[in-house]
Amino acid sequence: MITHFDHVTVAVRDLSAAIDFFGLLGFRQEKTVVIAGEPFAGYMGVPEIEADHVTLAIPGVTPRFEVQILHYRTPTAQEMAANDPRLDKLGFNHICFAVKDAEAMVSHLKSHGIEVRSELKNFHSRQLFFVTGPEGITVELAEWN
Repeated sequence: MITHFDHVTVAVRDLSAAIDFFGLLGFRQEKTVVIAGEPFAGYMGVPEIEADHVTLAIPGVTPRFEVQILHYRTPTAQEMAANDPRLDKLGFNHICFAVKDAEAMVSHLKSHGIEVRSELKNFHSRQLFFVTGPEGITVELAEWN
């Protein structure tokens, strides 16, 4: 039985920009390591892997949730189809984080140049916002009423 959501991993070209983005959401850097060779190559199915692996978490939040950032040194990360911001597509759609004060968070993100794509108020007892994250991923913020 699943007990809770553990982590999400985002592979990026610009490690600093990704850390900065999630830092704006309250995540703090907890661990930074380089993963290389076995057992990672076999586990991840990426021969000759060498990558920066940064673990971010929000201090004191229970249950714990991590954002793990991967920055490939070798092999060169494969380009995937562009992260199309449209949400009427198959496959991974978006990730959503609960926030205490959505309006304040949106103002904070905007002041740091983060694109706020849309807002929806009072849907299923929540106020919702979509923002654009690292590598164009769609991140949603939800404030429960």
